[in-house]
Amino acid sequence: MMPKSTMSAVVHFALRPGAVELRDMPFTRDLADNEVLLQTRAVGVCGSEVHQYHNTQSWKVRVPVILGHEFCGVVTQAGKSVRGFREGDRVVSETAARICGQCAYCLSGEYNLCPARLGFGYGVDGAMADFVKVPARCLHHLPDSISWERAALTEPCCVAYNATCIKTHLRAGDSILILGPGPVGLLCLAMAKLSGAGWLGVAGLEQDAQRLAIATSTGADAVLVARKKNKDAKIQVAEPDDPLTAIRALGDGLGVDIVIDASGASQSLELAMAAVRPGGQITKVGWGSQPLGFSLDPLVQKAVRLQGSFSHNCRIWEKVIALMASGRLDPSPLVGRVAPLEGWRTCFDEMAAGNIVKGVLKPGSSTDS
Repeated sequence: MMPKSTMSAVVHFALRPGAVELRDMPFTRDLADNEVLLQTRAVGVCGSEVHQYHNTQSWKVRVPVILGHEFCGVVTQAGKSVRGFREGDRVVSETAARICGQCAYCLSGEYNLCPARLGFGYGVDGAMADFVKVPARCLHHLPDSISWERAALTEPCCVAYNATCIKTHLRAGDSILILGPGPVGLLCLAMAKLSGAGWLGVAGLEQDAQRLAIATSTGADAVLVARKKNKDAKIQVAEPDDPLTAIRALGDGLGVDIVIDASGASQSLELAMAAVRPGGQITKVGWGSQPLGFSLDPLVQKAVRLQGSFSHNCRIWEKVIALMASGRLDPSPLVGRVAPLEGWRTCFDEMAAGNIVKGVLKPGSSTDS
């Protein structure tokens, strides 16, 4: 047995609003034979962690748990049966911390759909800490050309790749509306552009002005604002940047070929059904626990395909890492703040307020950079 030590970690310690704090946590360097110990170099803040901070998540969380599932680091120790990774290697990690390894999904490579899957940061301790233990099967080598800050965004890039390039039947020239200018929505924009999409629109709310500005600078043809309707007004004035107004002005006016719903609000599906053309596709990648409260008949009337998309697998990670290494995919414009672990609350609050798209924490750092 190796001696126990302590490390700094951002911990979700109870199922109530605000129950997240920086703590000194005990840890040991003892490893299972298939595990690797990483020194965390950078970890992205996900919207899911902001939800856990406010206790608005729609998934089961084991508390106390160390947050953080978008991470990269350096191998400091490897278990006895680990092959292909050694001390000093730069690596980035997938999120499926535990899988059964025996079900049809695990055996076919779709282990992201394993019913027994547990992810870092809610079911298993994550990487908002100085060190994290990771099954070697989760790791990918990280080229030197990819900085730690960019590598911390590999995971949401993989989420967007799965939604846009795998689950969506996207043809060159297709018109696409993306609902939600959060990290995944903006990365779906990047993936759609790489895949040869035609017209690309991104819709958000009035408070998403800064995020929509990033959508414009990263290739959107139009940024659109879904405003709340005034129920007392006798006449609703069509705004030029209203999503449906803009879409009806496109081509034959029947709608877009594809809607990718990355908004995280269940109600956005109603807008998606109105915006998609007959025979088109809606891909839902955003989580939303609210009840729908409206009819799904437009899906039937338009013969629209509704497709869910969740997580990612090994092949997706290798493709995304190659795109990042080549320079064709650069998620760095999404990063609004890089901070030490002690700055976690600022990143969480700025993301919740929509002031930044993405925060990145660097354990072991003592100053913002």
